[in-house]
Amino acid sequence: MGKDINLRSGTALTLLMLLSFTTFLLPKAEAIWLTIPNSGTKCLSEEIQTHVVVLADYYVITDDAAEAHQPHTISVKVTSPYGNNLHHNENVTHGQFAFTTTESGNYVACFWLESKHQESATVSLEWKTGISAKDWETVAKREKIEGVELELRKLEGAVEAIHDNLLYLKNREAEMREVSEATNGRVAWFSIMSIGVCISVSGLQLWYLKHFFRKKKLI
Repeated sequence: MGKDINLRSGTALTLLMLLSFTTFLLPKAEAIWLTIPNSGTKCLSEEIQTHVVVLADYYVITDDAAEAHQPHTISVKVTSPYGNNLHHNENVTHGQFAFTTTESGNYVACFWLESKHQESATVSLEWKTGISAKDWETVAKREKIEGVELELRKLEGAVEAIHDNLLYLKNREAEMREVSEATNGRVAWFSIMSIGVCISVSGLQLWYLKHFFRKKKLI
């Protein structure tokens, strides 16, 4: 009986530790404030792998009552690593975009003011990717789970996201290593060719000087 109580206590303690650790594993989505100059573009980027859901909300922050009546208007453009246009909005004060990545690399979001006569503006951007973009309330309602079970599902999703990210980094490392090895091989062959050319030129110079001195009867 005492062993069963100790076992249950240990299991409960393990679950509590896992649930508390979930807050560290789950990526937190926090809003970013961007100061948009009256001329030029402000961009931010994030390196994302394929098959990742991206959600974002943005809006212009108004500082006083005057700006509340006539807020700044901005234009937004989001592009993929290969330059494909994923979102483009002009002359707006707020908006959102969502997409699933099909390319690995840097996804860029750029903001600029619609009119050059406006002063600089501040934009709040909440950018969510992967597990942060998942609607856990819908998952809980659909699968009829709550409480500890829901937190365990979140923990499972966070672990899968970390695992996928590690595999992505491993593949990127392998690709970079192959590129580095190929570059080193080319540099080695180029060095050998350079040494061969130098030796050949030196030999030709010696032969020419020897032939020249013999012709002039200096040797």
